[in-house]
Amino acid sequence: MNGTSHAVIGSATGFIVANSLQTSPTATLLFVGLGGVSGLIPDLDIDGKLRGKITLSHKVIRLSALIIGMMMIFYSFIEKTREDRWLGIGIGILIIVVASFIKQKHMLTITGIAILLGGFSLDELWLILLGIYIVIASFSSHRSYTHSILGIVFFGIIASNLEGSLEIHGVFYSCIGGYISHLIADLKILPFNKRGIKLFLPLSSKEL
Repeated sequence: MNGTSHAVIGSATGFIVANSLQTSPTATLLFVGLGGVSGLIPDLDIDGKLRGKITLSHKVIRLSALIIGMMMIFYSFIEKTREDRWLGIGIGILIIVVASFIKQKHMLTITGIAILLGGFSLDELWLILLGIYIVIASFSSHRSYTHSILGIVFFGIIASNLEGSLEIHGVFYSCIGGYISHLIADLKILPFNKRGIKLFLPLSSKEL
């Protein structure tokens, strides 16, 4: 099933939650949006279609790191004392070298780290957990841990903390409902799926 279908099903799940709770139009729109986004989240894995759509081009990051590294070298050479100068120049060279190894496949991991740091900066636990989720997903094979009970539990904790932060009842149900709808739509028992999901990882790798 493609991303558009997952987003539509997730959005419908959010609408059902909103309708069940008789929410305001604003909350309804929020729940529909959260359901749609949550319905896409499981595909944030190493071969998922979503990973390339939420990340910047690696060329942008490499160019930015190159500029930062060169600026650090220049600044250290002009402004710093002898000891600090060589340290600054060394760090600048290190940034340039590391940037040269960045490829597009690394961008999801970098995005997760950025979200993680943003969560610490804003003191938002749900953002910190989301960053951790994305970093882990960036190393997970397609339809594995993000499509398992472990993935549901982890995302459920994120959704619970998001609801606590927003203080809007129903956020959790919209998010977890959208997430689970993705897994149901990817089940092998459905005629349009050639592959299934490994729901019980790491206990069992059998596809359902």
